[in-house]
Amino acid sequence: MDWFVVSPQWVGLLFLVAMVAAFIDAIAGGGGLLTVPALLFVGLSPAQALATNKLQAVGGSFSASLYFVRRKAVNLREQWLNIAMTFIGAVTGAILIQHLQAGLLRQVLPLLLIVIGLYFLLMPKIGEEDRQRRLHGLPFALIAGGGVGFYDGFFGPGAGSFYALAFVTLCGYNLAKSTAHAKVLNFTSNFGGLIFFMFGGKVVWGTGLVMLLGAICGARLGARMVLSRGKTLIRPMVVIVSAVMSARLLYDSHGAAIAAWCHRLFG
Repeated sequence: MDWFVVSPQWVGLLFLVAMVAAFIDAIAGGGGLLTVPALLFVGLSPAQALATNKLQAVGGSFSASLYFVRRKAVNLREQWLNIAMTFIGAVTGAILIQHLQAGLLRQVLPLLLIVIGLYFLLMPKIGEEDRQRRLHGLPFALIAGGGVGFYDGFFGPGAGSFYALAFVTLCGYNLAKSTAHAKVLNFTSNFGGLIFFMFGGKVVWGTGLVMLLGAICGARLGARMVLSRGKTLIRPMVVIVSAVMSARLLYDSHGAAIAAWCHRLFG
């Protein structure tokens, strides 16, 4: 079993990257935009990078979730059905991704993230205060928990934004409350996905545990910011993170075509 793989001088950098990523992730999601490229840069294979990233993401999402629960922003007893459906969805997605390609999701996801960013940008009153709830019980658990959890286990980028959007639009929660509840479900789906990465033997444990410690610190700071400055901080962060994730995913899928188009256009 490989415990570090990377050279010692990179370990401290990965700790800092995980801390910054978890801080962003606790507020708006999208921390994997930093951690996965960092893991690839220091020499991990794609499979090792995704597996190790899931380990550190579990630490960050757990730290933020614990903070929200202790501050009574989330009542776990009221969320048990959402948590159960999220876990089932994430495990199902993690199993299925081993047999199917995620190419279609790579094509569609940037458009979905652009829609999320525009939604929060152009609807400034959404999420300022609690509104009337549209879905209750099992229907909401199947959509927000099972559906987004499946996506997180199958592919992953932007899952935190999808959870938060579901709580805002379907539950009528304000942005801070939605972000707190989203992080609990995000931890659940991260944990469900990690189980299958562990079985696959791809997790680089030493590197992942160092990053997990960084993620715990960063997520705690981010969670505090959500409750203290939620209304002014979350909306712009969601818009920015959605835009950056969209651009990154578009480049990953169509980088060569975009470069060729720019060359023809600017010469």
